[in-house]
Amino acid sequence: MEASTFSLFGLFTQSDLMTRFVSIMLVLGSIYAWAIIIEKVFTLKKIKAQSFAFEKKFWSGGSLEELFTALKSKAVDPMAIVFIAAMKEWKKSSSLLRSKNNASKTANLHQRIERVMSITMEREMAKLEQRIDFLSMIGSIAPLVGLFGTIWGIMSSFSAIGSSSSTTLGVIAPGIATALSTTALGLIVAIPAVIGYNKITTDLSNYAMKLESFTGEFTAIISRQIDENINS
Repeated sequence: MEASTFSLFGLFTQSDLMTRFVSIMLVLGSIYAWAIIIEKVFTLKKIKAQSFAFEKKFWSGGSLEELFTALKSKAVDPMAIVFIAAMKEWKKSSSLLRSKNNASKTANLHQRIERVMSITMEREMAKLEQRIDFLSMIGSIAPLVGLFGTIWGIMSSFSAIGSSSSTTLGVIAPGIATALSTTALGLIVAIPAVIGYNKITTDLSNYAMKLESFTGEFTAIISRQIDENINS
């Protein structure tokens, strides 16, 4: 066998149909995994920058009403969307806040707002977490799929050896090398997927904590506003 045929492509062209099918499935899985990794990395980078810009405006001391008016039609990052959802719920109940006769009803308003923020946050995080389970799956099964291809290739090689009158290394080596290539390919597919999954889930967890912190702080601000309206 020539040295050039020991490349993954060279081994692929010499493999049987089952081994080729396994290799193609692994390559397709790798392409999709890399597409997810790249998309999530850029999305998280963009969202972090947008959330940072929103926090600067939120804590600048300006009016929440003005911020709400400016963002309500163009909020894109989860933090701003949570803020908009809470403000909408607050504004829906603004008539109750102005009415002393309905003070008993306004006492639970901050709970409704907190629930709206929690639901909105969960929905936005679910959007960000879409498709990342595929990375975990491909990282787990790619080595096993590659191993299956190897076992199948070795079985085919020994079958060919059994029907051949020659058992020299030159006869055995091509089939064994072709079979082992699928194990190597499985690892090549799995390792980036596992690394990408761990990195993305860590970043998502950190962002979720940041979002929960903002939700708690904004809930406290709203609660104070509600209490002031009730007691005024």
